[in-house]
Amino acid sequence: MTVHFLAISNDTLFIYFALSNLIYLGLLIVAIVKNVRHRHRLGSQRLELVKASPFTPPITLIVPAHNEERSIVGSVGALLGLEYPCLEVIVVNDGSDDATMEKMRLAYQLQAARILYIADIATAPLHAIYRSPLDPRLFVLDKEAAGCKADAINAGINAATSPYICVVDADSILEKESLIRIMAGVFADPGRVMAVGGIVRVLNGSRVVNNQIEEVRLPKSPIEVMQVIEYLRAFLVGREAWAGFNMLPIISGAFGVFQRDLVLQVGGFRTHAVGEDLDLVVRMHRRLREERRPYHIDFIPDPTCWTEVPTDLKSLARQRARWHKGLIDTLWPNRDMLFRARYGRIGWLVLPYMWIFEFFAPIIEVVGYTTIILALISGELSKSFFLQFLLFGYAFATLLSIGSVLLEEMTFRRYSDWREVARLLIYCLFEHFPYRQLTMVWRLQGIWQYLRGDLQWRSMKRVGISTDPVV
Repeated sequence: MTVHFLAISNDTLFIYFALSNLIYLGLLIVAIVKNVRHRHRLGSQRLELVKASPFTPPITLIVPAHNEERSIVGSVGALLGLEYPCLEVIVVNDGSDDATMEKMRLAYQLQAARILYIADIATAPLHAIYRSPLDPRLFVLDKEAAGCKADAINAGINAATSPYICVVDADSILEKESLIRIMAGVFADPGRVMAVGGIVRVLNGSRVVNNQIEEVRLPKSPIEVMQVIEYLRAFLVGREAWAGFNMLPIISGAFGVFQRDLVLQVGGFRTHAVGEDLDLVVRMHRRLREERRPYHIDFIPDPTCWTEVPTDLKSLARQRARWHKGLIDTLWPNRDMLFRARYGRIGWLVLPYMWIFEFFAPIIEVVGYTTIILALISGELSKSFFLQFLLFGYAFATLLSIGSVLLEEMTFRRYSDWREVARLLIYCLFEHFPYRQLTMVWRLQGIWQYLRGDLQWRSMKRVGISTDPVV
């Protein structure tokens, strides 16, 4: 009986890993083709015409801020300096207990504003709404904390006056042309494009001057470089390819544009969601499929948001456990979408993929590792076959990571120094051992925390954006 179980388990594991790698290989090929086409389109884009056009739609930047006293003034100044003709910036002070509000008040001479605020989405109470006489595009909402980022975003959505909203983290950096470039995806078909995501890149290690990237550099720490590779693979391969089939399941909460009316129709960001960005996009797919409306949720790889990633193992473990909790917290409430014709490819392909190859992945891996070792010890699995399987799996997965780095170099070349590219390629050799096994443990922790009702956002150590002064 035990021998039979081990044989079935091992066969299942081999098939699972083969399917996982083949699917990702397919995504990589699709991403390469889509990236090449996008680069050709970039050559014909005239961004200056978009900036000058009277038909360029207004957009509202929503910036949730909680205890951001160290960077809020510079971050808001950089957002106001973005190259976009019709811009509104709404900073939501989400019950900060530091000097965030006071620094904003002094820097921008905030004054109480008598404007109509309709709470289409219920949020924690607002204390006041302010506007800057120095730059009338800037509004600040001062509200009570609700303990979640989603509530602050919803307050900003209520106050927004533009047809499109863009959610940006207060500690992230957008490049000056990011809004123009991401909205180019909307201009292509404004009737169908309901949301667009841009790429999020790792800020750690780069040189920042006045809240703008002056020089892109790789971080020094191995754990941070591993995250650079992860982000490149997730965005340039995963999201690029899924968007190509109109099956993009997530737009990063750090940088995404949405049609405001649609966000209101689905009830805004779910305040109790652990992963509010994934949850919103899945609910948008649900609503649009149920109404049988033609739509597209897209990803564009060149509009860039730079964000700080965890610098220590403890913080990284907390982040990855939270991400996995967010995945479960979205998949479970939407389980009724599985294999139903009305939800099309979302219900038949994307959600099953996320259940099998995302949610169950750490469980399948740990069971697989255990049964393979038991089969090896009991003699049911030959040592030569065991070594061949490990080497093939490691080599194939590593080549996929290398492909992600090479795709970056073929298209955007953000890391222009050959030594940094070489470092990235070398670190690809270590991503699937031992880094993958670490993430497996952290994701298992996320499952355990979710099952026992622990949905808290644990604090993470943040170094903060180091900004060099202008000389």
